Amino acid sequence: MEFLRTHGEPRFRADQIWHGIYRELAPSYAAITTLPKRLRALLKEALPLPVLAPIDVQESADGQTRKVLFRLHDGETIEAVLMLYEKRRTVCLSTQVGCAVGCAFCATGKAGFVRDLTAGEIAAQALHFARELDARGERLTNIVYMGMGEPFLNYDAVMRSIRILNDSAGFALGARRFTVSTVGIVPGIERFTDEGLQVNLAISLHAATDELRNRLVPMNRRYPVKEIMRACRAYVARTNRRVTFEIALIDGVNDAPDHAEAVVRLLSGLIAHVNLIPLNPVPGIPLRPSPRDRVEKFAEILRNAGIPTTVRLGRGIEIQAGCGQLRARSLVQ
Repeated sequence: MEFLRTHGEPRFRADQIWHGIYRELAPSYAAITTLPKRLRALLKEALPLPVLAPIDVQESADGQTRKVLFRLHDGETIEAVLMLYEKRRTVCLSTQVGCAVGCAFCATGKAGFVRDLTAGEIAAQALHFARELDARGERLTNIVYMGMGEPFLNYDAVMRSIRILNDSAGFALGARRFTVSTVGIVPGIERFTDEGLQVNLAISLHAATDELRNRLVPMNRRYPVKEIMRACRAYVARTNRRVTFEIALIDGVNDAPDHAEAVVRLLSGLIAHVNLIPLNPVPGIPLRPSPRDRVEKFAEILRNAGIPTTVRLGRGIEIQAGCGQLRARSLVQ
């Protein structure tokens, strides 16, 4: 607003800009034709939109998963994924370049943490895919913050991006269509509890005991299972919303019946849902997905205990677009 006042523009110009970018999905100021040409040129020079240049696109053989490698203004790269379901169009967004968490089975953390993304860079990933869908008469229906990075280690930018994309005067995606996934950053869960938004919370659990989880998710040494569950129970008590717990099942590591029974004890009395995901393979990491019969047995134990459980089918695995497979990378020119 200050920029517009300085240049003698009326107040409604701000609404035109917001509407143009987030409702009309304009890829640049030049495409917002409700603005005078002079103002479009000034905005481009003084307030450039986030640079998110697609430099590589991969599509799964079934055409249901599309992964894009983006180059940012500083030359860093991130990946984001569009997944097509029968009734949903879901995009998986990255929140950081790299990741500091270093989960044992995840590609993103192998190169370490580089920097946080801005709220604009996060939202721009969603807008990119929204434009693709809009061109064929479809609309983005769901956004999951499950790409590169730990969302609650970039809390302010993540929440700002949600508010931007949720805003009724712009992109207007309903709050319940957002899901934020965390490895269990307790201060982030506590702040999230106080937000007053109906955004979904997911916990990347992977193991119910500190002994095993310390090996799989090193951040557990800082925020152990007991503290994570305390924060989750406070979240449910405050919001009356369920928490989704994600478990990547790894052959011979966390997929035995006693591991499932430990999850049952951990989630006892909590409004919860569990997603079981056979591990997506990552080059250079010597871990394998659990066999199907062990996955089904794990799910059976949870369901028999009254815990709603879904076995997630892998999507885009052959193009390294599945959970834990995204990484910043450079193309050989």
